[in-house]
Amino acid sequence: MNKALEAGFWGFVAGAALLLGAAAGYLAPVPRRVVAGIMGFGGGVLISALAFDLMDEAYRRGGFDSTSIGFLGGAVIYTAVNWVLAHRGAKHRKRSGGQQPSEKDHPGSGTAILVGALLDGIPESIVIGVSLISGGSVSVATVVAIFLSNIPEGLSAAIGMKGAGRSARYIFGLHGVIVVVSAAAAVLGYSVFSKFSTEVIAATTAVAAGGILAMLSDTMMPEAFAEGHNMIGLVTVLGFLAAFVLTKIGH
Repeated sequence: MNKALEAGFWGFVAGAALLLGAAAGYLAPVPRRVVAGIMGFGGGVLISALAFDLMDEAYRRGGFDSTSIGFLGGAVIYTAVNWVLAHRGAKHRKRSGGQQPSEKDHPGSGTAILVGALLDGIPESIVIGVSLISGGSVSVATVVAIFLSNIPEGLSAAIGMKGAGRSARYIFGLHGVIVVVSAAAAVLGYSVFSKFSTEVIAATTAVAAGGILAMLSDTMMPEAFAEGHNMIGLVTVLGFLAAFVLTKIGH
């Protein structure tokens, strides 16, 4: 299979988990503590993947300088853009407990939520494409980690959007757009960055890792702890361990 198409396929697969989660959140009465537990598990999965897969790969390709600069840069970019979006109504885009504003309460919040959801998903997809550069195979651990973390993201976001009065057409349309963009971002991750030096590729991988960790700290983990409290630490550790095992099996 053409590498660019392969990248798009895996980006689509990882992103499709958002639709699965959104369908479960919209159609089934999922208890909020269950949502919190799934969110915590997904957070642990992503922390493990970025620590043992993304950052290790970035360091192997470009060394400490490219990795550290990219990692900090990703966190700064995510935090800055997220700060803007939070003031436009997207602060609680992953919350399931009724914190999301309706369009009536905060005009323009729907657009901000869409942009915020893309901000959360694009770095993950670019990494999938980058992992195929230099004739390599896709990182199974990364794809599985993103897939597992996207399910609770879609689940929690859909519950919150439904509670804010947003229609099924909006909820599934939004998540469908993210899936398509995720596939396109994976293709671009391979096609664009394959033309750059190993240092740039390393920095790009680290940028994604920094953005993911900032996202976890800002959205996923607060949502998990707010509803799950004391059990979330254990659930997060289980997610971390599951992804750690996948990483080692992949190597």
